[in-house]
Amino acid sequence: MKILGIYGSPRQGGNTDLLLDRFLSGCEEEGAAVRRLYLRELDFGPCIECGGCSSTGECVLSDGMTDIYPLLRSSEGIVLASPIFFYGVTALAKGFIDRMQPFYVEKYVLKSEPLPRNGRKRGFFISVGATGGGKLFDGAVLTARYFFDALGAEYAGAILHRLVEERGDIASVEGALAGAFEEGRRFALPPA
Repeated sequence: MKILGIYGSPRQGGNTDLLLDRFLSGCEEEGAAVRRLYLRELDFGPCIECGGCSSTGECVLSDGMTDIYPLLRSSEGIVLASPIFFYGVTALAKGFIDRMQPFYVEKYVLKSEPLPRNGRKRGFFISVGATGGGKLFDGAVLTARYFFDALGAEYAGAILHRLVEERGDIASVEGALAGAFEEGRRFALPPA
C-alpha cells in the first residue's frame, strides 16, 4: 500500500509531527510504502479562483504543488496531520486543501471520478488542540472529510487530542503515541 503522510504544522517536531511519525511507523511496520510531505518545506500559493481548472481538472498554476498532484493520485492512503489554530486547520494545511480544486472539478463538474471509490483509497486525520472545547475539532474534521472526498478517498477515522499545547506534550498523554502506531498498522491493512 502506498501512503502519503502530510505534515500540516508550521512547527517542526511538534505534537502533530510526533503523532504522524508514529502513525506512519505503524504503516511501515505492516509493509506500506510511506512518503512524507512537509507542507512547511513546500513553496506554493493559495488557490486564486482563476477557473483555469474548470474545463480540464488540471491546475494552471506552476509551483510546488505541480509535483504533489501525482502523489495524491497514486497514493492509496492519505494521512493529514494539523494542529488546531482558531478551531480550524493551520493556514498551511488550508492553503494546501484549497489547491484541491482541480480534483473537485474533475469529480463534480466534469463528472469524472479522479480516483476510484473501491475501498482502495482512504484518508485519515490527526490533530491536537490546546483547549478542551467540546467543538474544538468540528471545523477541522469537516474540512478534512471534504478534502478526502475531493480526492475520492473514504474517510477512515481520526486521532484527536485535546489539552496538548507545548512541543512534546503528546508524549506525556498516556497511550497517545502507542495508539497512533497501532492506528497506523490498522490503516495500512487492506480494507475488510
